[in-house]
Amino acid sequence: MTALSSAWQHHFIETNRIRLHCVTQGEGELVILLHGFPEFWYSWRHQIPALARHFKVVVPDLRGYNDSDKPQSGYDLDTLSADIRGLIEGLGYLRAHVVGHDWGGAIAWHMAQKFPQYLDRLAILNAPHPQHFMQEMVSNLDQLRRSWHVLAFQIPGLPEWLIQQNLQSFVKNLFQEQAIRKGAFTARDTEIYRAALAKPGVLSAAINHYRQWLAPQIWFRNWGRSPDPITVPTLVLWGEDDFLLSQTLTEGISQFVNAPLQIKLVPHCGHWIQQEAPQTVNRELLSFLRKV
Repeated sequence: MTALSSAWQHHFIETNRIRLHCVTQGEGELVILLHGFPEFWYSWRHQIPALARHFKVVVPDLRGYNDSDKPQSGYDLDTLSADIRGLIEGLGYLRAHVVGHDWGGAIAWHMAQKFPQYLDRLAILNAPHPQHFMQEMVSNLDQLRRSWHVLAFQIPGLPEWLIQQNLQSFVKNLFQEQAIRKGAFTARDTEIYRAALAKPGVLSAAINHYRQWLAPQIWFRNWGRSPDPITVPTLVLWGEDDFLLSQTLTEGISQFVNAPLQIKLVPHCGHWIQQEAPQTVNRELLSFLRKV
């Protein structure tokens, strides 16, 4: 896709009874980059070559996205985390540094709680801790206003039909118009995202991540429970001007982390932090992940 892309490779890797399409580059300790909604591996295009100078970088399309398998079920955080645990094992590693943005960040948070023995370090980009986010959704009107789409996505069938009818404008609005740093997305970038979302089954699978998260049985199981603390070193990078997620979501993070924690706010930057401020993100990730 670019001059840089000649150095990375595409693979399909079996994990948790499905195949995930992955882009890989580099050698060394394993770094896994997890994308959010409604993206795919391409959202990490600026990070792959920079990190691959020091690590083996593996970037999957999450279950249901782009060229990965799209089963009818398995979009809950337990299963999505098990997908990534199986990916680490399938690559022949015992542990990995896990970096997640948006929904990929929710999976990374959950994985650090459920499978801490598989993580070396955890890096989160504009992604609240899932249980903190759930609390804010019911107690913070500003966050509820920002996250209205989470509730709208619960309607069966309708959201994906509406998005499909207006896919080009949906993608252009979400990326180009909502970015704070307007040069982050070219027309070609948005066309690449549109084409990935247009593949059969992708929109329903992507929205199922939201439906599973708000499933009543998941909600009741987690409500009021104290989550297991994160026990690996954690870095949180947050674009200050995120239109989807309030900066107040960073304020309660320390209650979930019982390990060294860094929280760094990136000014004049929106939700798509690794694409809006790639040099800053690359520098912070390399500093954090290479720390002895």
